[in-house]
Amino acid sequence: MRTLAGLLTVLVLGACSPQADGVKVDGAWIRLPAVAGQPGAAYFTLHGGREAETLVSVSTRAADRAEMHDSIKDASGVTKMTQIASLDLPVGSEVQFAPGGKHVMLFGMVPNVHGGEKVPLTLRFASGHTATAVADVAVPGAEAR
Repeated sequence: MRTLAGLLTVLVLGACSPQADGVKVDGAWIRLPAVAGQPGAAYFTLHGGREAETLVSVSTRAADRAEMHDSIKDASGVTKMTQIASLDLPVGSEVQFAPGGKHVMLFGMVPNVHGGEKVPLTLRFASGHTATAVADVAVPGAEAR
């Protein structure tokens, strides 16, 4: 009986925790660069929680530095990449970081990271919250997932 009460308490507290209603990250993967010394890229999907958040940075042990970027076609049809300082994530929204759109450039890729590995990505929000996703590492030229 005591064990059941303890289990119920843990379940109730877990359901009420801020993380239960917070931002979720899924589908994370990293594409290694085709040429050593060039940047790699990270992709994932963000799912907004019950409170609006603002993504301010992404980091990983797989690279020295990470920058959020967006690829946008201008009026003449030329695609240009611009750095994103932050990204608003409205309540209940979904934002995809995918090839050809929003992505995270990974500069100074660590040489001992190889295709088939799993590497954590840490996302930091203006609120002080963080979210972690485990990214599958893909070889250069891997298709979008």
